[in-house]
Amino acid sequence: MEKVRLGIIGIGGMGTNHANCVRRGEVPNMELTAVADIRQARLDWAKENLPESVHVFDDGRALIDSGTCDAVLIATPHYLHPEYVIYALEHDVHVISEKPAGVYTKQVREMNEVAAKSDKVFAIMFNQRTNCTYRKLHQMIESGELGQMKRVNWIITDWYRNQSYYDAAGWKATWDGEGDGVLLNQCPHQIDLLQWLCGMPVRVRAFCHNAKWHNIEVEDDVTAYMEFENGATGVFVTTTADAPGTNRLELTFEMGKIVCEDGKIVFDKLAVNERVHCMHEKEGFKKPDTERIIVETDSQNEQHAGVLKAFANRILHGTPLVAEGVEGIRGLTLSNAMHLSSWLNQTVEIPFDEELFLEELNKRRATSVHKQDAGIVFDTTGTF
Repeated sequence: MEKVRLGIIGIGGMGTNHANCVRRGEVPNMELTAVADIRQARLDWAKENLPESVHVFDDGRALIDSGTCDAVLIATPHYLHPEYVIYALEHDVHVISEKPAGVYTKQVREMNEVAAKSDKVFAIMFNQRTNCTYRKLHQMIESGELGQMKRVNWIITDWYRNQSYYDAAGWKATWDGEGDGVLLNQCPHQIDLLQWLCGMPVRVRAFCHNAKWHNIEVEDDVTAYMEFENGATGVFVTTTADAPGTNRLELTFEMGKIVCEDGKIVFDKLAVNERVHCMHEKEGFKKPDTERIIVETDSQNEQHAGVLKAFANRILHGTPLVAEGVEGIRGLTLSNAMHLSSWLNQTVEIPFDEELFLEELNKRRATSVHKQDAGIVFDTTGTF
């Protein structure tokens, strides 16, 4: 096999973006051979805009069964991600899922159990892990040079979406169609990075505001407080209503402070470990000496194409993925915990009661209103 034959299930905004990425040759070890969607308008689009060699199906399972693909990319509404991943793996097809891994951890845990029994490649589209800023930061943390983390604050409010975005598709921003709002749609990237960089919190207290700024069912404004096993604390703030918005990650370690903003890493490096300084310095107001360093990166930021290249290379050559599919449950655990905390109006320990979460989610699904699908597909290029 010289190239991986890829099928895409769901050719809405992200699915179309992935199809175009592969067709433009940005993933040289992969070719698009099939697409599937349940909407006639998208099937018509595929027949009119894709080469005749690309097979078109009105059912994702039929695509998997067809033998036209070595691997499939799942770009459907969130509830369907685990279902299609399981079907692909059980039918000996490699699979990569768009984020999030699913809507609730119980469903994703079942998916991961199937993956553990399969010899097929399972990946997830955490494209922000390809960003040179976060890769370099991860490397610095893993090296131990920063010491223990003391605090993390991430304000990520540049996911602006207006009302027309939510009105474009019937499943969007509903409990029964999408299962969540900004935490599952926009922020799986940052929540994944948060746990990838800092580890998982052990408890969360969150405030998720539904329909605060838009005419939707789900949350569009979130503030969460987190506690970590080593005593570190964190705050995570996000919304889809701030313009122009902010993306600022600030982490404090024993050896100084790091700020990631506007594609730069600024490291205020302490001359001595703050814990040592605190306990031995005799001058009561004296801070440790500090050196400001602009951390250099390799400037590479391949995003979706990078994830797909790694996926194809794992299939062809056994090389590492950007993110293993089973890792998707980690960020989902954190976002589920934020929701459960807000729903119960109390601090939630991690791990939490998965059955209780599903019970609370289903209460909201039971009263969810099914919207008219406007059939609009926005160009998602550059929206990562």
